[in-house]
Amino acid sequence: MDQRLIKIYTYTNTPRLKYIAGILLGDILGLPWEIVTDRRKLGKNPVINYTPSDIPGTFKINPDPLLFETGIKQREIAVSKWNSYPVFFQVAADSDLPFDIFAASFFLVSRYEEYLEFQPDEHGRFMASSSLAFKNGFLDIPVVDFWAKEFSKVLLKKYPSIAFKRNEYKALLTIDSDQPFAYLGKNLLISVGGLIRDLTAKSGQAGDRYRVVTHEKKDPYEVYDYISDCIGKYETDVKFFFPTGDHSKYDKNPSWKNEEYRELIARITGRFSYGLHPSYFSADNYSLLVSEYERFKEITGIGVESARYHFIRLMTPVSYRNLCDAGIREDYSMGYPEEPGFRAGIARPYPFYDVLADEQKDLTIIPFQVMDGTLFQYKMLDPIAAGEIIQKLIGETRRAGGLFVSLWHNTSLLDTPEWKGWRDLFETTLETQKK
Repeated sequence: MDQRLIKIYTYTNTPRLKYIAGILLGDILGLPWEIVTDRRKLGKNPVINYTPSDIPGTFKINPDPLLFETGIKQREIAVSKWNSYPVFFQVAADSDLPFDIFAASFFLVSRYEEYLEFQPDEHGRFMASSSLAFKNGFLDIPVVDFWAKEFSKVLLKKYPSIAFKRNEYKALLTIDSDQPFAYLGKNLLISVGGLIRDLTAKSGQAGDRYRVVTHEKKDPYEVYDYISDCIGKYETDVKFFFPTGDHSKYDKNPSWKNEEYRELIARITGRFSYGLHPSYFSADNYSLLVSEYERFKEITGIGVESARYHFIRLMTPVSYRNLCDAGIREDYSMGYPEEPGFRAGIARPYPFYDVLADEQKDLTIIPFQVMDGTLFQYKMLDPIAAGEIIQKLIGETRRAGGLFVSLWHNTSLLDTPEWKGWRDLFETTLETQKK
């Protein structure tokens, strides 16, 4: 089979084109490629002609201006259909593709729209409802992966000897430990105050609290043995995220100095893959992020390379720039808190591109497709309805040969009336995602 270079002929070699070509041609299709600006160097290689000019024997894609611009510009975008998939950045009819796949993929994967002006939610986050994908009904489809597959079919007609790689579907369970304990890990003042409230309320929790803090009984939020058993039973790849930030209105984790909490972190990180769960206010505060990073490093004795921001409070591009500067190399925050789906239009890890700086950074983004809190708290679904959404997302990710990432919390796996049925859903998800 033909493994010669795919040459992309263009008038100007830009960082944006190089970035998205690496994802589409390299990461998804597995093709060797290079960008050429001198027509004399095309040789007899398969050529993607990314110019308005006609060059006989080449595969032509009429370019949209996006990849040749700098900075950001507001765009009016019209979405149409191609091979049953939604597409945009439509181009002239003499193109072998009816839209600029490079520009459209760059727009979604780089999160270009999150650099533009938008109406944030109460936490300053970009909302799913503001996205092009949500407005046009394709948030639940990894369109970039499917565009690449359809592109390969058309390209193969022009160059029948090209060999594409086969993408293997995988799944990853991720656990955020926002509140690892109900009673343990609290300072004396908070513990006494909680005990007094329990006694006043006469709810029966006072006795439970006392037995837990005196180590006569297991803390009700400590479900890590159950999670560990499920990981073994379903042979699941997993990554746990632990916070080390200070207590606040939005951060309810124990102090990073608390011995019970440090023991829990040491126990889990000694067995499983792990990452930092930066606090609510660290999303746009570099000094806080570094402080929490150093705390985590002190607890584990080694550095940490992965992170997911608490509250999915992702401020593009500041949050990612801070991770890069702190030495973190993987982020798991790419997903919406209020809607399931493919926030970046892609179902696989990919590198972060800073649109304002116009450069690719040394940070890999691992998107997640669904979070327990999205289905339970935002959409208020029961486990059956939530399961239908999860099954569809698994199916789409499997079809794309991508990585299905689900986000769960230890507090959603409690064996309590409030979360009745969610343990069953959790295990069903783990069983289904591995098949």
